[in-house]
Amino acid sequence: MFQILVVEDDKNARRLMEAVLTRYGYNPITACDGVEALEIMDRKHVDLIILDVMMPRMDGYEFTNTLRSAGCSIPILMVTARDTQNDKKRGFIIGADDYMVKPVDEEEMILRIAALLRRSQIAGERKLTVGQTTLFYDSLSIKTPKGLMELPQKEFLLLFKLLSYPNKIYTRRQLMDEIWDMDSESDERTVDVHVSRVRERFRENTDFEIITVRGLGYKAVPKK
Repeated sequence: MFQILVVEDDKNARRLMEAVLTRYGYNPITACDGVEALEIMDRKHVDLIILDVMMPRMDGYEFTNTLRSAGCSIPILMVTARDTQNDKKRGFIIGADDYMVKPVDEEEMILRIAALLRRSQIAGERKLTVGQTTLFYDSLSIKTPKGLMELPQKEFLLLFKLLSYPNKIYTRRQLMDEIWDMDSESDERTVDVHVSRVRERFRENTDFEIITVRGLGYKAVPKK
């Protein structure tokens, strides 16, 4: 069960998030500000952080900066009542992974959490080998018998995801939510374009192929 740290100074909002997370099968841990959150993280494993911005003692920006400066890469979903472009920009610059504005839509929050956790799992693997093809997450590069090549980020993440779960069908919407930001103006046709590019790059690869499942989406199939 994923452990999610909710850092929120408002008691009612904290309790509401705790109830929602529990209902969707997550294990919530709560803190009233950044100082308490850091103390908790010294004792407990945390998979993701839901973080309020305006808090006493240590606000969300300072907390995020503290974690990122220490090399901590735990996904952070910022939640705040402030809805200005500068606030969002500041959050992303210091290391937040996603941003929501209060009042939070419960279903959207759960979708964003799921997407962030999936991305985190992909990143945690770092390397993936299929036959004679090896994907290196840190450098967005792929080694084949023909040599080493670097891919654009979205193409690499798309291929890494499909190859991580061979023969599993992913809808275009699932791939969009995981690889592209949920606020992105791109539509699901973007997935088709990127799949076409990846197919073209690896049309002679003997280790795998990407199959279109009509009416559903795509899957990666290892070749025998």
